[in-house]
Amino acid sequence: MSGYAKERASDRIATLTRQGLDLVTLWRESSEILRDAVPYYQAPCWYTLDPASLLVTSHFNEGMPELPQEWLAQEYYGDDVNNLADVARSTRGISTLHEATGGNPASSPRWHENMTMGGDQELIACLRTRSGEVWGALGLYRESGQPLFGDEDQAFLRTIAPVLAAGARNSLLLGAATDPEGSDAPGLIVVTGNWEIESATPGVEQWLRDLPDGAWETGRLPSAVLAVAGQALRTATYPDAGEVAVSRVMSRSGRWVVLHGTSLVSSSSRRVAVIVEPAHPGRIAPLLMSAYGLTEREQEITRLVLQGNSTTDIAEQLVVSTHTVQQHLKSVFDKTGVRSRRDLVAKIFFAHYEPRVRDNERRAIDGQPLRGGPLET
Repeated sequence: MSGYAKERASDRIATLTRQGLDLVTLWRESSEILRDAVPYYQAPCWYTLDPASLLVTSHFNEGMPELPQEWLAQEYYGDDVNNLADVARSTRGISTLHEATGGNPASSPRWHENMTMGGDQELIACLRTRSGEVWGALGLYRESGQPLFGDEDQAFLRTIAPVLAAGARNSLLLGAATDPEGSDAPGLIVVTGNWEIESATPGVEQWLRDLPDGAWETGRLPSAVLAVAGQALRTATYPDAGEVAVSRVMSRSGRWVVLHGTSLVSSSSRRVAVIVEPAHPGRIAPLLMSAYGLTEREQEITRLVLQGNSTTDIAEQLVVSTHTVQQHLKSVFDKTGVRSRRDLVAKIFFAHYEPRVRDNERRAIDGQPLRGGPLET
């Protein structure tokens, strides 16, 4: 495929991410564009990851509505290469199984599993925004006898990865606002290019009333909403790879909220969706506290372990000694009833994230928006 054709494919994917699509539709239509740019076997595997933990929250594959339990067991209990979290933490954010095994993929248990479905080659690309948040991953495969995923393939995927990451984030936020889950669910307002309110989800007015200098009753939007909407509307005229305008605002009640704005591209009009949600570091922290009684520092360390950080990495990030990290880890192991890091990651995944994966599989079949984050059971 020529460089011009790849550039056109990249532009088409960027346009998709600005159309307010649900996540399954975004994955499905992106797959068709990818087929010509980076030929693959059967169907891509699309994943969403929780940015706070890098654990899988959903999976979509046209030919595999349910992710095999054996795959999950290998991903979180097995000792192998090319795992999603490892690729997500890497500087390049992309890896092939052939490269990860030094050209000997038969040494990898996941290669043998892939081969049962005809996939001799595996490429994993993390979907990381330009600000560094990982919202998903893409797995592509090729059958025996096909050319290896080369430098051009990988360069193209690295170019579109931030676009797809922003698209995944957009779709998850829009889905959470239009089909809320829990009392702290985001609210959504759609604003036209003339700054008129086109639509709003039930309950969003409560969020907007709590923002400074707005007047919902008279239709005057808070200045913070207008600023985010304006920034997002500019991307419709000057596309910026689908990035979302973001602002953090202190509400009148003293609570921090986050505004996300994304342009909605259509042939007839310019609109922008503004999503309002409470500012929080992710649902993994309160979950760890309620389920296991972990202290704030133990939660921090557990989150970094889930992301694949070593003891040295954790010590450097938290500016403590490795001995201190090990002491906290011992307490975490005691409270969660595990004996190793791998068991800790697997226990948290299968207790709180695997149910979300299965819930999202059902939601995809029923045409409902997919959810991000762990399932609070």
